[in-house]
Amino acid sequence: MAIIVCPQPLAAEIGLEVMRRGGNAVDAAVTCAFVQGVIDPQMCGIGGCGVMLVHSPKSGDALLEFYATAGSRAREDQWEHLFLRQAADRYGYVLDGWVNDVGYQSVGVPGTVAGLHDALTRYGTITWGEAIEPAIPLAREGFPVTGYMHGYWTADYGPDVVPNRERIQTTPAAKAIYTRDGELFAVGDNFVQADLARTLERLAGLGPDSFYKGEIADEIAGDFEANGGFITRSDLAGYRVNVTEPLRGTYRGLSVVTAGPPAAGITLLQMLNFLEGFELSAHGWPSTEAARLLVEAMAWAVADRELHVADPRFVEVPTGSLADKDYAAKARAVSTVEAAAVHDRSDTTHVCVVDDQGNAVSLTHTLGSASGVVTPGLGFGYNDYMNCFDPRPGNPNSVRPGKTRATSMTPTLVFDGDRVRVCVGAPGGTKIVTAILQVLVNVLDHAMTPAEAVSAPRVDFQGDVVQVEGRVPLAVSRGLEKRGYKVNRRTLNYDSYFARPQVIVGEKDGFLHGASDPRKDGGTALDTETE
Repeated sequence: MAIIVCPQPLAAEIGLEVMRRGGNAVDAAVTCAFVQGVIDPQMCGIGGCGVMLVHSPKSGDALLEFYATAGSRAREDQWEHLFLRQAADRYGYVLDGWVNDVGYQSVGVPGTVAGLHDALTRYGTITWGEAIEPAIPLAREGFPVTGYMHGYWTADYGPDVVPNRERIQTTPAAKAIYTRDGELFAVGDNFVQADLARTLERLAGLGPDSFYKGEIADEIAGDFEANGGFITRSDLAGYRVNVTEPLRGTYRGLSVVTAGPPAAGITLLQMLNFLEGFELSAHGWPSTEAARLLVEAMAWAVADRELHVADPRFVEVPTGSLADKDYAAKARAVSTVEAAAVHDRSDTTHVCVVDDQGNAVSLTHTLGSASGVVTPGLGFGYNDYMNCFDPRPGNPNSVRPGKTRATSMTPTLVFDGDRVRVCVGAPGGTKIVTAILQVLVNVLDHAMTPAEAVSAPRVDFQGDVVQVEGRVPLAVSRGLEKRGYKVNRRTLNYDSYFARPQVIVGEKDGFLHGASDPRKDGGTALDTETE
Protein backbone atom coordinates (compact mmCIF):
# COMPACT_ATOMS: atom_id res chain seq x y z
CA MET A 1 0.00 0.00 0.00
CA ALA A 2 1.01 3.62 -0.43
CA ILE A 3 -0.03 6.82 1.32
CA ILE A 4 0.60 10.56 0.99
CA VAL A 5 -0.43 13.34 3.37
CA CYS A 6 -0.20 17.12 2.92
CA PRO A 7 -2.25 20.24 3.71
CA GLN A 8 -3.63 20.49 0.15
CA PRO A 9 -6.10 17.67 -0.78
CA LEU A 10 -5.66 18.07 -4.54
CA ALA A 11 -1.87 17.87 -4.26
CA ALA A 12 -2.21 14.67 -2.22
CA GLU A 13 -4.45 13.11 -4.88
CA ILE A 14 -2.01 13.98 -7.64
CA GLY A 15 0.89 12.58 -5.65
CA LEU A 16 -0.99 9.34 -5.05
CA GLU A 17 -1.70 9.04 -8.77
CA VAL A 18 2.05 9.14 -9.40
CA MET A 19 2.46 6.06 -7.20
CA ARG A 20 -0.51 4.33 -8.79
CA ARG A 21 1.32 4.64 -12.12
CA GLY A 22 4.39 2.97 -10.67
CA GLY A 23 6.32 5.91 -9.21
CA ASN A 24 7.93 5.79 -5.80
CA ALA A 25 7.65 8.01 -2.72
CA VAL A 26 10.22 10.53 -3.97
CA ASP A 27 8.47 10.81 -7.34
CA ALA A 28 5.20 11.49 -5.53
CA ALA A 29 6.73 14.01 -3.11
CA VAL A 30 8.44 16.02 -5.85
CA THR A 31 5.33 16.07 -8.03
CA CYS A 32 3.21 17.03 -5.04
CA ALA A 33 5.63 19.86 -4.17
CA PHE A 34 5.31 21.44 -7.61
CA VAL A 35 1.51 21.28 -7.34
CA GLN A 36 1.62 22.78 -3.86
CA GLY A 37 3.59 25.72 -5.25
CA VAL A 38 0.76 26.46 -7.66
CA ILE A 39 -2.26 25.97 -5.42
CA ASP A 40 -0.75 27.41 -2.21
CA PRO A 41 1.57 30.10 -3.63
CA GLN A 42 2.34 31.99 -0.42
CA MET A 43 3.32 28.81 1.44
CA CYS A 44 5.86 27.47 -1.06
CA GLY A 45 6.98 27.48 -4.67
CA ILE A 46 9.96 27.51 -6.99
CA GLY A 47 11.20 30.75 -5.45
CA GLY A 48 11.49 29.05 -2.07
CA CYS A 49 13.61 26.53 -0.21
CA GLY A 50 13.34 23.53 2.09
CA VAL A 51 14.68 20.26 3.40
CA MET A 52 13.83 16.67 2.51
CA LEU A 53 14.43 13.56 4.63
CA VAL A 54 14.51 10.38 2.54
CA HIS A 55 14.52 6.76 3.68
CA SER A 56 15.24 3.96 1.24
CA PRO A 57 15.40 0.30 2.31
CA LYS A 58 18.15 -0.14 -0.29
CA SER A 59 20.31 2.93 0.22
CA GLY A 60 19.49 4.08 3.74
CA ASP A 61 18.69 7.58 4.96
CA ALA A 62 19.73 10.94 3.57
CA LEU A 63 18.96 14.58 4.28
CA LEU A 64 18.77 16.94 1.30
CA GLU A 65 19.20 20.54 2.46
CA PHE A 66 18.20 23.24 -0.03
CA TYR A 67 17.85 26.26 2.22
CA ALA A 68 17.86 29.79 0.84
CA THR A 69 21.16 31.57 1.35
CA ALA A 70 22.13 35.22 1.65
CA GLY A 71 23.29 36.70 -1.66
CA SER A 72 26.86 37.80 -2.22
CA ARG A 73 25.89 41.48 -1.98
CA ALA A 74 24.65 41.03 1.61
CA ARG A 75 26.74 42.35 4.51
CA GLU A 76 26.68 41.55 8.21
CA ASP A 77 26.18 45.18 9.27
CA GLN A 78 23.88 46.24 6.41
CA TRP A 79 20.78 46.60 8.58
CA GLU A 80 22.27 47.45 11.94
CA HIS A 81 21.29 51.11 11.56
CA LEU A 82 17.72 50.11 10.64
CA PHE A 83 17.15 47.84 13.64
CA LEU A 84 14.19 48.91 15.76
CA ARG A 85 13.34 45.94 17.96
CA GLN A 86 12.60 42.26 18.06
CA ALA A 87 8.99 41.74 17.01
CA ALA A 88 6.45 41.70 19.84
CA ASP A 89 5.29 38.24 18.79
CA ARG A 90 8.95 37.16 19.08
CA TYR A 91 9.10 36.33 15.41
CA GLY A 92 11.93 38.02 13.59
CA TYR A 93 13.07 41.61 13.79
CA VAL A 94 11.42 44.90 13.01
CA LEU A 95 13.50 47.13 10.75
CA ASP A 96 12.79 50.61 9.54
CA GLY A 97 11.13 50.23 6.14
CA TRP A 98 10.51 46.46 6.54
CA VAL A 99 13.37 45.80 4.10
CA ASN A 100 14.15 42.42 5.67
CA ASP A 101 10.55 41.22 5.46
CA VAL A 102 9.19 42.34 2.08
CA GLY A 103 10.83 43.46 -1.14
CA TYR A 104 13.98 42.53 -2.99
CA GLN A 105 16.43 42.73 -0.08
CA SER A 106 14.40 40.18 1.87
CA VAL A 107 15.01 37.40 -0.68
CA GLY A 108 17.61 34.66 -0.32
CA VAL A 109 18.97 32.54 -3.18
CA PRO A 110 16.14 30.04 -3.88
CA GLY A 111 16.89 26.35 -3.42
CA THR A 112 13.63 24.52 -4.18
CA VAL A 113 14.27 23.85 -7.88
CA ALA A 114 17.75 22.46 -7.17
CA GLY A 115 16.54 20.44 -4.19
CA LEU A 116 13.62 18.80 -5.96
CA HIS A 117 15.77 18.00 -8.99
CA ASP A 118 18.52 16.50 -6.84
CA ALA A 119 16.01 14.31 -5.00
CA LEU A 120 14.44 13.11 -8.23
CA THR A 121 17.82 12.39 -9.81
CA ARG A 122 19.12 10.44 -6.83
CA TYR A 123 16.02 8.53 -5.77
CA GLY A 124 13.22 9.00 -8.27
CA THR A 125 12.09 6.94 -11.26
CA ILE A 126 10.14 9.50 -13.33
CA THR A 127 11.56 12.30 -15.45
CA TRP A 128 11.88 15.94 -14.46
CA GLY A 129 9.26 16.90 -17.01
CA GLU A 130 6.83 14.27 -15.74
CA ALA A 131 7.20 15.63 -12.19
CA ILE A 132 6.37 19.19 -13.24
CA GLU A 133 3.63 18.42 -15.78
CA PRO A 134 0.61 18.07 -13.40
CA ALA A 135 1.23 21.54 -11.97
CA ILE A 136 1.16 23.32 -15.33
CA PRO A 137 -2.57 23.08 -16.21
CA LEU A 138 -3.50 24.13 -12.66
CA ALA A 139 -1.53 27.33 -13.20
CA ARG A 140 -2.67 27.87 -16.79
CA GLU A 141 -6.37 27.04 -16.40
CA GLY A 142 -6.77 28.04 -12.77
CA PHE A 143 -8.55 26.66 -9.73
CA PRO A 144 -11.06 28.08 -7.22
CA VAL A 145 -9.63 30.31 -4.49
CA THR A 146 -10.00 28.45 -1.20
CA GLY A 147 -11.19 29.93 2.05
CA TYR A 148 -7.83 29.25 3.68
CA MET A 149 -5.92 30.99 0.88
CA HIS A 150 -8.17 34.04 0.98
CA GLY A 151 -7.99 34.09 4.77
CA TYR A 152 -4.22 34.27 4.54
CA TRP A 153 -4.38 37.09 1.99
CA THR A 154 -6.48 39.21 4.34
CA ALA A 155 -4.76 38.31 7.64
CA ASP A 156 -3.07 40.94 9.78
CA TYR A 157 -0.70 39.51 12.40
CA GLY A 158 -0.24 42.76 14.30
CA PRO A 159 1.77 46.00 14.32
CA ASP A 160 5.18 44.37 13.96
CA VAL A 161 4.32 42.47 10.77
CA VAL A 162 3.45 43.75 7.30
CA PRO A 163 -0.26 42.97 6.74
CA ASN A 164 -0.65 40.18 4.22
CA ARG A 165 -2.98 42.23 2.04
CA GLU A 166 -0.05 44.60 1.50
CA ARG A 167 2.58 41.84 1.44
CA ILE A 168 1.11 40.05 -1.56
CA GLN A 169 1.00 43.30 -3.52
CA THR A 170 4.54 44.48 -2.77
CA THR A 171 5.58 44.61 -6.44
CA PRO A 172 3.47 45.49 -9.49
CA ALA A 173 3.91 41.98 -10.94
CA ALA A 174 2.62 40.45 -7.70
CA LYS A 175 -0.34 42.81 -7.56
CA ALA A 176 -1.27 41.84 -11.11
CA ILE A 177 -1.50 38.18 -10.04
CA TYR A 178 -3.56 38.55 -6.87
CA THR A 179 -5.95 41.36 -7.77
CA ARG A 180 -8.54 42.04 -10.45
CA ASP A 181 -9.72 45.59 -11.03
CA GLY A 182 -7.86 46.58 -7.89
CA GLU A 183 -9.57 44.02 -5.64
CA LEU A 184 -8.32 40.71 -4.29
CA PHE A 185 -9.81 37.59 -5.82
CA ALA A 186 -12.75 36.32 -3.77
CA VAL A 187 -13.29 32.83 -2.39
CA GLY A 188 -14.44 30.60 -5.26
CA ASP A 189 -13.07 32.83 -8.03
CA ASN A 190 -11.01 31.03 -10.64
CA PHE A 191 -7.37 31.89 -9.93
CA VAL A 192 -5.17 31.78 -13.05
CA GLN A 193 -1.35 32.11 -13.03
CA ALA A 194 -0.51 32.23 -16.74
CA ASP A 195 3.06 33.50 -16.33
CA LEU A 196 3.79 30.76 -13.80
CA ALA A 197 2.44 28.15 -16.23
CA ARG A 198 4.85 29.39 -18.91
CA THR A 199 7.76 29.38 -16.45
CA LEU A 200 6.97 25.81 -15.40
CA GLU A 201 6.82 24.77 -19.07
CA ARG A 202 10.25 26.32 -19.66
CA LEU A 203 11.61 24.69 -16.52
CA ALA A 204 10.24 21.30 -17.56
CA GLY A 205 11.68 21.56 -21.05
CA LEU A 206 15.03 23.21 -20.33
CA GLY A 207 15.81 21.60 -16.97
CA PRO A 208 16.91 23.15 -13.66
CA ASP A 209 19.98 24.75 -15.20
CA SER A 210 17.65 27.24 -16.87
CA PHE A 211 16.74 28.49 -13.40
CA TYR A 212 20.30 28.78 -12.12
CA LYS A 213 22.44 29.33 -15.22
CA GLY A 214 20.15 29.89 -18.21
CA GLU A 215 17.50 32.27 -19.44
CA ILE A 216 15.37 32.21 -16.27
CA ALA A 217 18.50 32.97 -14.23
CA ASP A 218 19.22 35.97 -16.48
CA GLU A 219 15.74 37.38 -15.84
CA ILE A 220 16.02 36.82 -12.08
CA ALA A 221 19.47 38.38 -11.80
CA GLY A 222 18.55 41.36 -13.96
CA ASP A 223 15.45 42.05 -11.88
CA PHE A 224 17.34 41.88 -8.59
CA GLU A 225 20.18 44.08 -9.82
CA ALA A 226 17.69 46.68 -11.04
CA ASN A 227 15.87 46.73 -7.71
CA GLY A 228 18.69 46.62 -5.17
CA GLY A 229 18.51 42.94 -4.26
CA PHE A 230 21.45 40.96 -2.93
CA ILE A 231 21.28 38.07 -5.42
CA THR A 232 23.59 37.96 -8.45
CA ARG A 233 23.81 35.66 -11.45
CA SER A 234 26.93 34.11 -9.88
CA ASP A 235 24.97 33.36 -6.71
CA LEU A 236 22.39 31.46 -8.74
CA ALA A 237 25.02 29.60 -10.78
CA GLY A 238 26.92 28.64 -7.65
CA TYR A 239 23.96 27.34 -5.64
CA ARG A 240 24.38 23.74 -4.45
CA VAL A 241 22.19 21.29 -2.56
CA ASN A 242 23.81 19.84 0.55
CA VAL A 243 23.24 16.09 0.85
CA THR A 244 24.21 14.87 4.29
CA GLU A 245 23.56 12.36 7.04
CA PRO A 246 20.51 13.15 9.14
CA LEU A 247 20.65 13.60 12.89
CA ARG A 248 19.91 10.45 14.89
CA GLY A 249 18.58 9.77 18.36
CA THR A 250 16.27 7.44 20.24
CA TYR A 251 13.02 7.67 22.18
CA ARG A 252 11.80 4.79 24.33
CA GLY A 253 13.77 2.25 22.31
CA LEU A 254 12.72 3.59 18.91
CA SER A 255 15.14 5.21 16.45
CA VAL A 256 14.51 8.86 15.63
CA VAL A 257 15.94 10.33 12.41
CA THR A 258 15.57 14.05 11.80
CA ALA A 259 17.11 17.20 10.30
CA GLY A 260 20.17 18.60 12.04
CA PRO A 261 21.23 22.26 12.33
CA PRO A 262 20.30 24.77 11.07
CA ALA A 263 16.94 22.93 11.26
CA ALA A 264 15.17 22.12 14.52
CA GLY A 265 15.75 18.38 14.75
CA ILE A 266 18.27 18.91 17.53
CA THR A 267 15.61 20.80 19.49
CA LEU A 268 13.16 17.94 18.97
CA LEU A 269 15.70 15.38 20.20
CA GLN A 270 16.38 17.47 23.29
CA MET A 271 12.68 17.62 24.11
CA LEU A 272 12.26 13.88 23.59
CA ASN A 273 15.33 13.16 25.75
CA PHE A 274 13.86 15.31 28.50
CA LEU A 275 10.46 13.61 28.38
CA GLU A 276 11.93 10.12 28.21
CA GLY A 277 12.58 10.34 31.95
CA PHE A 278 8.86 10.51 32.72
CA GLU A 279 5.95 8.12 32.25
CA LEU A 280 3.76 10.39 30.18
CA SER A 281 1.28 7.63 29.46
CA ALA A 282 0.39 7.51 33.16
CA HIS A 283 -0.99 11.04 33.03
CA GLY A 284 -3.01 10.98 29.82
CA TRP A 285 -3.77 13.95 27.62
CA PRO A 286 -4.92 16.58 28.26
CA SER A 287 -3.80 16.75 31.88
CA THR A 288 -2.02 19.32 33.99
CA GLU A 289 0.96 17.08 34.71
CA ALA A 290 1.48 16.14 31.06
CA ALA A 291 1.18 19.81 30.06
CA ARG A 292 3.71 20.82 32.70
CA LEU A 293 6.23 18.27 31.47
CA LEU A 294 5.74 19.33 27.83
CA VAL A 295 6.22 22.99 28.70
CA GLU A 296 9.37 22.32 30.70
CA ALA A 297 10.83 20.27 27.85
CA MET A 298 10.03 23.09 25.44
CA ALA A 299 11.49 25.78 27.70
CA TRP A 300 14.80 24.00 28.14
CA ALA A 301 15.34 23.00 24.53
CA VAL A 302 14.23 26.26 22.93
CA ALA A 303 16.52 28.26 25.22
CA ASP A 304 19.47 26.18 24.01
CA ARG A 305 18.39 26.60 20.42
CA GLU A 306 18.55 30.39 20.64
CA LEU A 307 22.03 30.20 22.09
CA HIS A 308 23.61 27.60 19.84
CA VAL A 309 21.76 26.63 16.65
CA ALA A 310 22.81 28.30 13.40
CA ASP A 311 24.30 27.43 10.03
CA PRO A 312 27.02 24.89 10.96
CA ARG A 313 29.13 25.97 7.99
CA PHE A 314 29.61 29.33 9.71
CA VAL A 315 29.07 28.64 13.43
CA GLU A 316 30.23 25.71 15.54
CA VAL A 317 27.10 23.99 16.85
CA PRO A 318 27.64 21.58 19.81
CA THR A 319 25.16 19.04 18.42
CA GLY A 320 26.60 16.06 20.26
CA SER A 321 26.50 17.77 23.64
CA LEU A 322 23.00 19.11 23.12
CA ALA A 323 21.65 15.69 22.13
CA ASP A 324 23.35 13.83 24.97
CA LYS A 325 20.87 12.01 27.21
CA ASP A 326 22.93 12.75 30.33
CA TYR A 327 22.54 16.45 29.55
CA ALA A 328 18.77 15.98 29.47
CA ALA A 329 18.87 14.07 32.75
CA LYS A 330 20.63 17.01 34.40
CA ALA A 331 18.02 19.39 32.96
CA ARG A 332 15.22 17.31 34.49
CA ALA A 333 16.79 17.80 37.89
CA VAL A 334 16.71 21.59 37.84
CA SER A 335 13.99 24.21 37.55
CA THR A 336 12.51 25.38 34.26
CA VAL A 337 14.77 27.49 32.08
CA GLU A 338 13.39 30.73 30.67
CA ALA A 339 13.38 30.30 26.89
CA ALA A 340 13.86 32.71 24.04
CA ALA A 341 11.89 32.24 20.86
CA VAL A 342 13.37 31.01 17.62
CA HIS A 343 12.49 32.71 14.42
CA ASP A 344 10.34 31.34 11.64
CA ARG A 345 6.83 31.91 10.36
CA SER A 346 3.81 29.78 9.74
CA ASP A 347 3.89 30.28 5.98
CA THR A 348 5.27 26.91 4.97
CA THR A 349 4.00 23.53 3.80
CA HIS A 350 4.85 19.87 4.12
CA VAL A 351 4.30 16.47 2.52
CA CYS A 352 4.77 12.96 3.97
CA VAL A 353 4.87 9.90 1.71
CA VAL A 354 5.41 6.18 2.26
CA ASP A 355 5.21 3.81 -0.71
CA ASP A 356 4.66 0.06 -1.04
CA GLN A 357 8.43 -0.59 -1.26
CA GLY A 358 9.10 0.98 2.14
CA ASN A 359 10.52 4.23 0.81
CA ALA A 360 9.58 7.22 2.96
CA VAL A 361 9.83 10.97 2.47
CA SER A 362 9.27 13.84 4.87
CA LEU A 363 9.60 17.12 2.95
CA THR A 364 9.18 20.63 4.32
CA HIS A 365 9.37 23.51 1.85
CA THR A 366 8.58 27.18 2.19
CA LEU A 367 8.74 30.79 1.07
CA GLY A 368 9.48 31.85 4.64
CA SER A 369 6.61 34.29 4.85
CA ALA A 370 6.72 35.38 1.18
CA SER A 371 8.56 38.52 0.09
CA GLY A 372 5.83 39.88 -2.18
CA VAL A 373 8.37 40.02 -5.00
CA VAL A 374 7.48 38.63 -8.43
CA THR A 375 9.82 39.12 -11.39
CA PRO A 376 7.78 40.46 -14.34
CA GLY A 377 6.89 37.63 -16.71
CA LEU A 378 7.96 34.77 -14.40
CA GLY A 379 4.83 34.53 -12.28
CA PHE A 380 6.20 33.06 -9.05
CA GLY A 381 6.88 34.63 -5.67
CA TYR A 382 10.18 34.54 -3.86
CA ASN A 383 11.04 33.66 -0.27
CA ASP A 384 11.79 36.31 2.33
CA TYR A 385 14.33 34.13 4.05
CA MET A 386 16.46 37.14 5.01
CA ASN A 387 13.82 38.26 7.52
CA CYS A 388 15.07 36.04 10.34
CA PHE A 389 18.74 36.83 10.10
CA ASP A 390 19.79 38.81 13.16
CA PRO A 391 20.46 42.38 11.92
CA ARG A 392 22.98 42.87 14.71
CA PRO A 393 26.53 41.77 13.82
CA GLY A 394 28.42 39.19 15.81
CA ASN A 395 25.56 36.85 16.72
CA PRO A 396 25.10 33.18 15.67
CA ASN A 397 22.42 34.08 13.13
CA SER A 398 23.88 37.34 11.85
CA VAL A 399 23.96 37.90 8.09
CA ARG A 400 26.84 36.56 6.00
CA PRO A 401 26.97 36.00 2.22
CA GLY A 402 26.26 32.36 1.40
CA LYS A 403 24.87 31.68 4.86
CA THR A 404 21.44 30.39 5.77
CA ARG A 405 19.68 31.11 9.04
CA ALA A 406 18.25 28.88 11.73
CA THR A 407 14.87 27.39 10.85
CA SER A 408 12.20 25.43 12.67
CA MET A 409 11.66 22.97 9.82
CA THR A 410 11.79 19.47 11.35
CA PRO A 411 11.11 16.59 8.93
CA THR A 412 11.33 13.44 11.03
CA LEU A 413 11.13 9.65 10.75
CA VAL A 414 10.79 7.18 13.63
CA PHE A 415 11.73 3.51 13.18
CA ASP A 416 10.93 0.35 15.10
CA GLY A 417 13.87 -1.72 13.91
CA ASP A 418 13.76 -1.47 10.11
CA ARG A 419 10.07 -0.59 10.00
CA VAL A 420 8.88 2.97 9.53
CA ARG A 421 6.83 3.67 12.65
CA VAL A 422 6.15 7.38 12.09
CA CYS A 423 6.74 9.80 9.21
CA VAL A 424 5.99 13.34 10.35
CA GLY A 425 6.57 17.01 9.59
CA ALA A 426 4.72 20.31 9.71
CA PRO A 427 4.37 23.87 8.52
CA GLY A 428 3.94 26.40 11.30
CA GLY A 429 7.05 28.46 11.98
CA THR A 430 8.34 28.46 15.53
CA LYS A 431 5.54 26.08 16.52
CA ILE A 432 6.67 23.30 14.16
CA VAL A 433 8.93 21.49 16.59
CA THR A 434 6.54 21.73 19.54
CA ALA A 435 3.72 20.38 17.37
CA ILE A 436 5.80 17.46 16.09
CA LEU A 437 6.82 16.71 19.66
CA GLN A 438 3.17 16.48 20.73
CA VAL A 439 2.16 14.36 17.75
CA LEU A 440 4.95 11.88 18.55
CA VAL A 441 3.99 11.80 22.22
CA ASN A 442 0.34 11.34 21.27
CA VAL A 443 1.15 8.37 19.04
CA LEU A 444 3.95 6.73 21.01
CA ASP A 445 2.93 7.45 24.62
CA HIS A 446 -0.83 7.96 24.47
CA ALA A 447 -1.57 5.37 21.73
CA MET A 448 -3.62 7.82 19.66
CA THR A 449 -4.52 7.22 16.04
CA PRO A 450 -2.95 9.62 13.50
CA ALA A 451 -6.20 11.59 13.23
CA GLU A 452 -6.43 11.88 17.01
CA ALA A 453 -2.75 12.79 17.30
CA VAL A 454 -2.88 15.78 14.91
CA SER A 455 -6.32 16.92 16.08
CA ALA A 456 -5.71 16.81 19.83
CA PRO A 457 -5.64 20.17 21.63
CA ARG A 458 -2.17 21.56 21.93
CA VAL A 459 0.07 23.77 24.03
CA ASP A 460 3.10 25.80 22.99
CA PHE A 461 5.82 27.62 24.89
CA GLN A 462 8.21 29.99 23.13
CA GLY A 463 9.69 31.73 26.10
CA ASP A 464 7.37 33.76 28.29
CA VAL A 465 3.70 32.77 28.01
CA VAL A 466 2.25 29.28 27.63
CA GLN A 467 -0.17 29.31 24.69
CA VAL A 468 -3.07 26.94 25.31
CA GLU A 469 -5.59 25.97 22.65
CA GLY A 470 -9.23 26.63 23.54
CA ARG A 471 -10.10 22.92 23.70
CA VAL A 472 -7.62 22.28 26.51
CA PRO A 473 -9.67 21.96 29.72
CA LEU A 474 -9.76 25.03 31.93
CA ALA A 475 -8.47 22.91 34.82
CA VAL A 476 -5.23 22.34 32.91
CA SER A 477 -4.74 26.07 32.31
CA ARG A 478 -5.37 26.82 35.95
CA GLY A 479 -3.06 23.98 36.98
CA LEU A 480 -0.23 25.53 34.96
CA GLU A 481 -0.93 28.95 36.47
CA LYS A 482 -0.73 27.47 39.98
CA ARG A 483 2.69 26.15 39.05
CA GLY A 484 3.87 29.66 38.20
CA TYR A 485 3.35 29.85 34.45
CA LYS A 486 1.71 32.71 32.62
CA VAL A 487 -1.00 31.18 30.44
CA ASN A 488 -2.89 32.57 27.47
CA ARG A 489 -6.03 30.60 26.63
CA ARG A 490 -6.59 31.08 22.92
CA THR A 491 -10.19 31.55 21.83
CA LEU A 492 -10.28 29.37 18.70
CA ASN A 493 -10.88 25.65 18.96
CA TYR A 494 -8.66 24.85 15.95
CA ASP A 495 -6.30 27.79 16.24
CA SER A 496 -4.12 28.77 13.27
CA TYR A 497 -1.48 29.96 15.74
CA PHE A 498 -0.44 26.33 16.12
CA ALA A 499 1.51 24.35 13.53
CA ARG A 500 -0.26 21.91 11.22
CA PRO A 501 1.45 18.49 11.37
CA GLN A 502 1.16 15.87 8.66
CA VAL A 503 1.71 12.30 9.86
CA ILE A 504 1.84 8.71 8.64
CA VAL A 505 1.92 5.87 11.18
CA GLY A 506 2.99 2.32 10.34
CA GLU A 507 1.50 -0.59 12.24
CA LYS A 508 3.14 -3.96 12.95
CA ASP A 509 0.98 -5.64 10.30
CA GLY A 510 2.30 -3.22 7.68
CA PHE A 511 -0.88 -1.17 7.44
CA LEU A 512 -0.35 2.58 7.07
CA HIS A 513 -2.61 5.25 8.57
CA GLY A 514 -2.24 8.94 7.86
CA ALA A 515 -3.76 12.25 8.88
CA SER A 516 -3.49 15.93 8.03
CA ASP A 517 -4.02 18.54 10.72
CA PRO A 518 -7.60 19.91 10.51
CA ARG A 519 -6.33 23.38 11.38
CA LYS A 520 -5.85 23.77 7.62
CA ASP A 521 -7.43 22.15 4.56
CA GLY A 522 -5.79 18.73 4.66
CA GLY A 523 -5.51 15.81 2.31
CA THR A 524 -4.70 12.16 2.94
CA ALA A 525 -4.57 9.91 -0.12
CA LEU A 526 -4.31 6.17 0.49
CA ASP A 527 -4.04 3.36 -2.06
CA THR A 528 -4.30 -0.12 -0.61
CA GLU A 529 -3.81 -1.75 -4.02
CA THR A 530 -0.57 -0.14 -5.20
CA GLU A 531 1.86 -2.77 -6.40
